[in-house]
Amino acid sequence: MDVMPLLLLVAGSAAVAAAARRTPVPAPLLLVAVGLAVSYVPGVPDYTLDPDVVLPLLLPPLLYTSATDSSYLDLRAQLRPVALLSVGYVLFATVAVGWAAYLLVPGLPLTAALVLGAVVAPPDAVAATAVARRVGLPSRITTILQGESLLNDATAITAYKVALAVVVGEGASWAGGIEEFLVAALGGVAAGLILMAPLHWLRTHLKEPLLQNTLSLLIPFVAYASAEQFHASGVLAVVVVALYLGHRAWEVDFATRLQEDAVWKMVAFVLESAVFALIGLQLPVVLRGLGSYEGLDAAWYAFALFLVVVAARFLWVYPATFLPRALSARIRAREENPTWRGPFVIAWAGMRGVVSLAIAFSIPLTVEHGESFPHRNLILFLTFTTVIGTLVVQGLTLPPLIRVLKFPAPDAQAATLAEANAQAQASRVAEERLDALLADERNALPPPLADRLRDVLERRRNAVWERLGQVNPVTGETVDDTYRRLSREMISAERAMFVRLRDGRHIDDEMLRTLLRRLDLEEAAAYRETA
Repeated sequence: MDVMPLLLLVAGSAAVAAAARRTPVPAPLLLVAVGLAVSYVPGVPDYTLDPDVVLPLLLPPLLYTSATDSSYLDLRAQLRPVALLSVGYVLFATVAVGWAAYLLVPGLPLTAALVLGAVVAPPDAVAATAVARRVGLPSRITTILQGESLLNDATAITAYKVALAVVVGEGASWAGGIEEFLVAALGGVAAGLILMAPLHWLRTHLKEPLLQNTLSLLIPFVAYASAEQFHASGVLAVVVVALYLGHRAWEVDFATRLQEDAVWKMVAFVLESAVFALIGLQLPVVLRGLGSYEGLDAAWYAFALFLVVVAARFLWVYPATFLPRALSARIRAREENPTWRGPFVIAWAGMRGVVSLAIAFSIPLTVEHGESFPHRNLILFLTFTTVIGTLVVQGLTLPPLIRVLKFPAPDAQAATLAEANAQAQASRVAEERLDALLADERNALPPPLADRLRDVLERRRNAVWERLGQVNPVTGETVDDTYRRLSREMISAERAMFVRLRDGRHIDDEMLRTLLRRLDLEEAAAYRETA
C-alpha cells in the first residue's frame, strides 16, 4: 500500500488551511481552489475514497468533537425548534430539492434526485455558530444552529439510505421508509443511552491520561459501529454519548482534559481540511464523467439547485417559527415573541459542509447487477457546487448581515459580574475546605506553604473583578492582560534558563522535560485564570 499520497493529502491540506487563517479567504474555499489546481499537476495521483468506509471514518470523530463542545442543558431548552429543523426541515429539503432536481435535469430519475436531495439537505452550522459567537448573536439562535447541526445528520443519512435502497434495487416503500427511520432514530438513541454510562465509568476509572485519551479516540467509532450493527443510527448514538460525556467532563482528570482538547481540535482540523481538499482534487474526474451534462447546462443546474436550496430553507424556517406560536397558547406564554430578524439569520445560516461531502463520497459506484450508479458524477458535481455556493454566498455575507440587522449586543459587564460571583462562591467553598483540612494534624503545612495556597485562591477570586477595572492608559491593556503577559515573560525566562542548564550538562533531558511540563501547566493555569 502506497501511503505517500495520503501523507501528502494530510500535510498539504493542513498547510493550506493554516495559510488561509492569514488571508480573508475562508479555509474551505482556498482548499478547494488549491486542490483543483494541484489536480492538474502532472504526476499527482487520483484520489479516490472507498464509499463503504467514508461515513464510518469521517462522521463519528467530527460529530463527537462538536457534541462534546455543546451544552446539553441549552439544547434541551431549545428542543422544539431544534427538532423542527433537524428532522422536519431535513425531510422537507430532501423532497423539495430532489423534486426540483428531477424537474430541472432531463433524464435524472426521481430516486437518484432524492438521493441528491438527502445529500445536500443537512446544513453544517459549525461556521455559522463560530460567526454567531464572534459577532455576539443571542445565545438562543446560536444554540438552535448548533443543535440542528448535531441532529440533522441522522435524519439526512436515514433519508439517504431509504432513497439509496430504491436506486440500488433493494426495494423500499413509504411504510418501509418510515419504519426504517423510526428504527434508526429510536435505536440510535437507545444505543447511546446504553453505552454512555459504561464509557463514562471507564473514562473516570482509567488513571493514566494516555489510556484515557486512547479511549477518547475510540469512543465515537465504538458508538457508531455498535448502533450500525443493529441497523440503528450510528450518528445519533455518537451524539447522545458525546453530549453525556461532555456534560460530565468535569469528573475526568485535568491532565486528560488538557490533552483531549488539543487532540480533538487536531483531529477535526485534519479531517475537515482533507475533505475540502478532496473536492478540488476530484472535481476534474467528476467533470469528465458528466457526459451530456456539461458546460452551460451543468452550470445552470448548479445555479438553479443552489437557489432551490436557499429558498427551501426560508420556506420552512418562517412557518416553523411562527405557526407553533399561533397554534399554542402555552408556547406564547412561555417564550418571547420572536421578530423577523432571528428566523432570517437562521434561514441564511444554512451553509452546507463536511457532512454533505461525506455522504456524497459514500454513494456506491455500482447498483444491482454491477451497473454503474445512475448519474453519480452529476450528483457529486451538484453537491460540490452547492457546498461551495453556500460557503461563498452565505458564508461571506453572514457576518455583515448580522451587523446590519443590529441584534442587541450581549451585556459583557453582566456576564463578567456573573462570572465573578460564581468564582467568589467557589473560592469561599474552597477556602472553607482548606481550613478544615489544615485543622487536621495529618495535613500540617509550614505557614509559607499554607499562605501560598490561600494566595492562589485570592488571586483567582480577584482576577475576574479586576477585569472590570480601568485600562492601562500607556499600554491599553486591562489588568488581567498585563498579568498574563508578565506571567508569560517570567515563565519564558525560566524556560530559557532550564535549556541553558541542559545545554551545559548540569541537568539531563529527562529532567528538562519534567521542568518544562511543570512550566507549561503553570502557564496554562495562568492563562485560564485571566481568559
